[in-house]
Amino acid sequence: MVFHSMECIRKKRRRKAKRKRTDSHSDELVKKFKSSSDVQNKDSTLRNTWEVDSGFAEGSPPTSGRSSPCSVSLAAAPTSVVALDCEMVGTGPGGSCSELARCSILDYHGGILYDKYIRPCRPVTDYRTPWSGIRPHHLQDATSYAQARKEIVDILEGKVVVGHSLYNDFGVLNIQYPRHMVRDTGTTHLLRRLAGFPRRRVSLKILAGKLLNRSIQVGRKGHCSVEDALAALDLYKLVEREWEWQLQSPLMDKRSAAQYMQDEYWPVGVGGDSEANAS
Repeated sequence: MVFHSMECIRKKRRRKAKRKRTDSHSDELVKKFKSSSDVQNKDSTLRNTWEVDSGFAEGSPPTSGRSSPCSVSLAAAPTSVVALDCEMVGTGPGGSCSELARCSILDYHGGILYDKYIRPCRPVTDYRTPWSGIRPHHLQDATSYAQARKEIVDILEGKVVVGHSLYNDFGVLNIQYPRHMVRDTGTTHLLRRLAGFPRRRVSLKILAGKLLNRSIQVGRKGHCSVEDALAALDLYKLVEREWEWQLQSPLMDKRSAAQYMQDEYWPVGVGGDSEANAS
């Protein structure tokens, strides 16, 4: 009974300490971001020099305009990080079913690893052009869904995947991806807090405008999966250090718990093999 009570107290203390560390890191990030005058300047060139449509661009899009502040964890192995974005069209009655029509995958530096139009399994009843950017001619010679899915799965294998609202992308790809390998810019509180929306989800368009000074998803041509993947990638890099640190915290807590179970952390007279109980 005494042991259980002490264990509960120690767990509460660890959780409280973790919250303080997380809040401290978040506050520090917000201060750095607000005091930095070159964040907007770096990315304004991307916005001004690259205009895309929903088709394949004549020239390659710019590589990622943001370098990671992270000197440890995943940034030490950028080949393990990719950015993913998919565009969907509607099939079935009234276009109510979403099916994959384009998929783009970028490497850590913003280079294109994969960018193809994909033929849905069923006839398209709604191209959703204002949002998807897909038009009938894009799908005439498109890759079959089965082949594209295999190619995409092969690229993603073993990679940390960055994107926005990735549950939609994984859904149309019919992929069950490990949660610890996903970095969804639509769910992390770090970006919401930086953008000034700490208590609600924010669209990729708003986050890119607020934090990258970049206009995306504009005009009549619809979204571009390359452009959206690049925006998610640069948003991830903006908070990469804090994000990865938070993900590693539970592992740190587990190591602390393991140390706690060692004899030297046990109070005299409570359980264990202490000298007080040896007799």
